[in-house]
Amino acid sequence: MKQIAQYQDGRLELQDVPQPTPPPGGVLVRTTHSVISIGTEKMKVEQARMNVLQKARARPDQVRKVLDTARNLGWRAALEKVRNRLETPTPLGYSAAGVVVEVDPLNTRFRVGDRVACGGNECAFHAEVLALPDLLVAPVPAAVENWQASYTTLCAIALQAVRQLEPQLGDQVLVLGQGLVGLLVTNLLKTAGARAMGVDLIPSRRAFCHAMGAEKAVILGEQILADEARAWTDGYGVDAAVICTATQSNAPIEQAAEAVRDRARVVIVGNTRADLAWKMFYEKELEIRYSRSYGPGRYDPSYEWGGSDYPIGYVRWTEQRNFQACLDLMARGQINLAAITTRRAPFKSALAVYQDLMQEGAKDVGVVLEYGEESVAGARLSVVSPAAQPRAAAGQRRTTDEGRRTEAVSRLDVIGAGNFARTMLLPHLQGQIAFGTVVNQTALSANHVKSKFGFERAATDAGAILGAPGFPQAGSGPETGAPGAVLIATRHHLHAPLVGQSLAANRHVFVEKPLCLSPQELAEIDAASAKSTGTVMVGFNRRFAPASVELKKILASTPGPKTASFRVMPGKLDPRHWYANYSESGGRVLGEACHFLDYFCFLFEAQPARVLAQTTWPAVGRVPFPDSVTAQIEFADGSCGQLVYSAEGDSGFPKEVLTVYAAGVVAEITNFQELVLHRGRKRKSISCSSKGHAEEMAAWARFLRGQAGHPLPYEKSRLSMQLTFAVLESIQRAASVDVGAIGV
Repeated sequence: MKQIAQYQDGRLELQDVPQPTPPPGGVLVRTTHSVISIGTEKMKVEQARMNVLQKARARPDQVRKVLDTARNLGWRAALEKVRNRLETPTPLGYSAAGVVVEVDPLNTRFRVGDRVACGGNECAFHAEVLALPDLLVAPVPAAVENWQASYTTLCAIALQAVRQLEPQLGDQVLVLGQGLVGLLVTNLLKTAGARAMGVDLIPSRRAFCHAMGAEKAVILGEQILADEARAWTDGYGVDAAVICTATQSNAPIEQAAEAVRDRARVVIVGNTRADLAWKMFYEKELEIRYSRSYGPGRYDPSYEWGGSDYPIGYVRWTEQRNFQACLDLMARGQINLAAITTRRAPFKSALAVYQDLMQEGAKDVGVVLEYGEESVAGARLSVVSPAAQPRAAAGQRRTTDEGRRTEAVSRLDVIGAGNFARTMLLPHLQGQIAFGTVVNQTALSANHVKSKFGFERAATDAGAILGAPGFPQAGSGPETGAPGAVLIATRHHLHAPLVGQSLAANRHVFVEKPLCLSPQELAEIDAASAKSTGTVMVGFNRRFAPASVELKKILASTPGPKTASFRVMPGKLDPRHWYANYSESGGRVLGEACHFLDYFCFLFEAQPARVLAQTTWPAVGRVPFPDSVTAQIEFADGSCGQLVYSAEGDSGFPKEVLTVYAAGVVAEITNFQELVLHRGRKRKSISCSSKGHAEEMAAWARFLRGQAGHPLPYEKSRLSMQLTFAVLESIQRAASVDVGAIGV
């Protein structure tokens, strides 16, 4: 299928990409129409055309992230991340309509052939086929044509702004900015019984403004807004204002404040500057509200992607119900979409359309892309759930893979190639082994990784790799018959089922940490491993870091137990990050702290015996699971490891500091960039430059080529996961826990 891709140098391409796969509970839609949101999309293209310095000035938050990466990983890694971001294409579009061609078995609302409106800048792209979750899709009434339904998301943005305004019958409302959303706000205000005055900078917008129901249209530069508002309201000032502009100028908020009456309400929709002048806003006692996109549910992953709808008795108007309300208004002829649709163009000419829109003086308002009636390929199968994997009996585990070699593997397939895999894993495997198929959630990113790293093909469903019905069996070496290899770097909840399926296909597996999310999943992997000729390696990269290798050499010559303290300060977890979705990540202790618990096992080469752990910050609020934890682990040889994993602290302090005490030696590693040794009253500093990703990938590649034994056998990774689950149980029980009793 074809999709529009935007690059960070401003280029736009119409690319051939693999067909997407419906998310759980979602649908696959053949697009018939999509709307170009000229204001938003033109701004994205203009920002992409900025030079690096201009981009840095526009996004200081991203600059801070780069500086943090450089501090923790070094400038080389930071620059590689920036380079990867700049060369990665992004999709455009968020408002479309089409026909359902595939329905996930978990969906009960839709049937193949249903006409639907589609929303969301994460899924409703300018593309021939769309994969959408249930609550970002709405059925189209018979009286509404698909080109009209493609405006639904934009209409919902306008409708949510009007709901935030809460206009009364007869209210006089100022609408600053008569672009696409502003014109729709003007139309909906008239529908709600309010009187609207539209304001814009472009003279040609006057006719559109009147067509959408405005009593009065003001063109700044030709008319003085304050005088026009005073005359229109008999000197009182308007009852409310909606700001639909997108500018870094503070002029719109100042103009609105001057035009409204005392105790008026101002609603901000567009991405516009809003420095509030204290005297005017205080004296008028103005109320400021922001309107968040399509309505309640927006940016809540449990709603949008998890399908957890809000009860109508508590939240009357969610984003999905706003979609339905807009479609109903269209069916009754109360939204004048014909008046603002200035162009309907074939999708195949989209690049020329964008070129026209970027020209100085372009006058288009509503541009609809039309896709034709091409058919879409059939269904794809989803990843098998963990419940479908065989359960393991106690003790049913294969002996260790320590030192085990394999026949040379002819190719590597990849499931999940996000930014981490593209920057930290794949560059170190490129040229070491042939790349087969890459699977990514979005078609555009899968196609980009295919082109960048030289994969044979791209897909959006793991069945393309793991041989699900309807897919060719991929990944076996045709010359040798040796099993292929699979690298898994998806979100955490998919790790265990994908590892199980890969082992069932006798594949050699590399899976990013964590290996799994529960002792039950660990037992299921045990069972799969016992029956498989494949192997499992977990991405505990810090074991392979040069500083770690040097430290192990030193500790090998020191007798007796050791004591280690690992202090980690990752920073507070953004509640909007997918890590805050417990069902996907398993939480921070399981998803991140497992790294450092594994490091103790690596360092001491001893069996962890008991653990005592506690949270150090209440597990309440927007992130309802442990964000900070301390754990003390007793090992069978008398060694002791203490982990302090804290979301609190000052960002100027190093992110990771390890201190080890042994006979006659104190060693300290800071961010794996420096190893300092104190021995014989002398201090020695060793500079390092890697957290072990390159070395880890090189070791696994040697194993896959049959040149070395397995670098991290499953039994060792399994032990580290056991320890992690023991830490979680200790937190829950507020007591010490025997590590050996976990998962047996």
